[in-house]
Amino acid sequence: MTEKFNSAGVEIAYETWGQGPPVLLIHGFASNRNVNWVDTGWVKALTVAGYRVIALDNRGHGESGKLYDSNQYLAPMMADDAKRLLDHLDIEKAAVMGYSMGARITAFLTMQNPGRVRCAIFAGLAERMISGVGGAEEIAEALEAAHLGDVTHREARGFRIFADSTRSDRAALAACIRSSRVRIKAEALAAIRCPVLVVAGELDEISGPVAGLTSVIPGAKGVVLPKRNHMNAVGDSGYKEAVIRFLGEAGE
Repeated sequence: MTEKFNSAGVEIAYETWGQGPPVLLIHGFASNRNVNWVDTGWVKALTVAGYRVIALDNRGHGESGKLYDSNQYLAPMMADDAKRLLDHLDIEKAAVMGYSMGARITAFLTMQNPGRVRCAIFAGLAERMISGVGGAEEIAEALEAAHLGDVTHREARGFRIFADSTRSDRAALAACIRSSRVRIKAEALAAIRCPVLVVAGELDEISGPVAGLTSVIPGAKGVVLPKRNHMNAVGDSGYKEAVIRFLGEAGE
């Protein structure tokens, strides 16, 4: 059942399932908690494995508040929404997993609040968390285009189709993409001390190589999903198995 709370003036929707050690899930750009985590079988897999699952809709997405100022979508601010959700639920410490944009948000949450993150899973975004993804303006313009037929940029067209399929507020997403793809300095990531797992598809051009991120974070483990790309890696069974194994090893 959807619940909501006020995160410094922004209404954030979230849902919880199951009992056990908490795992917070942070979805990717143009997605929402249902598309990223429920429809892909993640909530079922984690609750069956004995975890309490918490998933939010990021600001501008799903049932959360829509904002149209790019300055309101900085990744550190979105990480603060996640931290305030933990506060709202009286959760002192949780495992946190983010996919794509959600991985970037998870990284900022971990760096800004190291005492709140028991372990972190960065999925769908690896080396390019550091080097940058690019294409933000093309995606924003694709989202703002009056008709899909007006969009010719391949990657941007894919995001437009995905946004339409999730019935998203495209104006809010355009504002989000213009500021949420900030690069993270390698030295900031190198300061992370909790257990970290990095996961991405072998064919994921948006993520970049897994080794490019695990080599920076001390002790980080990496998993490459064979023949998977950015879109179809999300529900991969090997991804689920790796995460549940990692959570067990991390003491979750």
